[in-house]
Amino acid sequence: MDKLLGNGMAGDLAGKRSLLTRVMGGVLSLLAMGGIVITIAAFAYGRNAARQSFDRILLGAANDISESITILEGAPIADIPVSAFGLLGLAQDDRIYYSVQGADGTVLTGYDGTIEKGALRGNLTEPTFYDGKMQKEPARFVTVARLFSERNFSGAVYVTVGHTIRARNAMALELTKGAVVVTGIGGLALLLGAFWVIRSSMKPLETLTRDLSERDPYDLTPMSAEGPAEVAVMVHALNRFMHRLDRQVEAMKHLISDTAHQLRTPVAAIRAQAELAIEDDAARRLQRLERLAKRTRSLGTLLDQMLSRALVMHRTDNAPPVLIDLRDIALHIFEQNDHELLSPETEVNLSIGDLAVPVLADEISLVEAVKNMLANAIRHGVSPVVLGVSQDQGHGMIWVQDQGNGPPPEVMNTIGQRFERSAASKGDSAGLGLSIVYAVANAFAGKVLMQQADTGFRVTLMLPLQQKGTGL
Repeated sequence: MDKLLGNGMAGDLAGKRSLLTRVMGGVLSLLAMGGIVITIAAFAYGRNAARQSFDRILLGAANDISESITILEGAPIADIPVSAFGLLGLAQDDRIYYSVQGADGTVLTGYDGTIEKGALRGNLTEPTFYDGKMQKEPARFVTVARLFSERNFSGAVYVTVGHTIRARNAMALELTKGAVVVTGIGGLALLLGAFWVIRSSMKPLETLTRDLSERDPYDLTPMSAEGPAEVAVMVHALNRFMHRLDRQVEAMKHLISDTAHQLRTPVAAIRAQAELAIEDDAARRLQRLERLAKRTRSLGTLLDQMLSRALVMHRTDNAPPVLIDLRDIALHIFEQNDHELLSPETEVNLSIGDLAVPVLADEISLVEAVKNMLANAIRHGVSPVVLGVSQDQGHGMIWVQDQGNGPPPEVMNTIGQRFERSAASKGDSAGLGLSIVYAVANAFAGKVLMQQADTGFRVTLMLPLQQKGTGL
């Protein structure tokens, strides 16, 4: 069965992605998105840098040409300097364009037919850059105006210089490529660093996974809580769960072993008494039937206490504690009048005060514990019996007191153990009553006190007292 479960679990886990894979996938996605953003930004930066650089070249060439213009006999004349072509020649793969025009658009020198009229209507004091076409190929132009105010000529002369944008695009791509290479190397270094950091951070989880995988299915001992705070919290939660599971398993084992061990003898005795009653004569049959009834009552008490203890152990691990007034528990048990059925001749009184005694516990478990306290006092104590509630030094107390002297000192140390019968029980007790009380006290951080006083013997269940308004 364990092998089949292990194979099934391995099959279920085979299709699951590990936490390291998920985290690294997220980191890789973030780095990829960052790389895309950086590539776009680098391309935009490279194109802007290339545009500014080659725009300055165009502007320098246009200024050189404009500076070479002179007025001769009332007409502008341009002597194109070699330095202007040297500047334009820096864009080696691009075709170049230049044109010198008068105020009316007449071409004085250079090429004609590619100047947009809108450029001539621009700001005459500032260079005007614009995009256009040069033989159906994208190009970039600048127009510079030089103003003249002389006796025989007054007006503006426009110098337009342009070239195609191949060198610009190549420069932008080169800058982008350099940025992408540097970013890729840095991203790869970050990815490797992130993998190392994440892998180191997940070492405690891997250790915990390995320990859980290699752990015996029946081993419910606490695990070591070493490691980071997050892992320690998870291990503490696992330990609490395993502790509860261990208690449940122990309770089940006790119930099974108690049932197998304790019921065998009473059932055999009842069967023997019944067979003897059938075989005996009529004179002794009544005596046999009385013994059979006594054995049956004893078996019923045993079964009640075993089931009560199993119920208490189950609820203390599964039912969340709630705020309870101990006076309600005492009043509920007293009004049920079960003591009249157990021992009609025993006088039972109730003693509760006016102040609430709130504690955190499970109501059903408390009722079972106090019922067993009361039944134990009625069965072994001396009438009258008092069921009371009080509080002292931060503890709420629900107690049962009878007028007897209590068990002898040598028995006091063994009271509360499972199936421990005192000499006073005379064989009619299963020895589980006070064991249930001790189990409830341990479950809710309480304790059990047994005191011999001048007025009798008292058994007290003490639980931490809660302030008014306290809740879960």
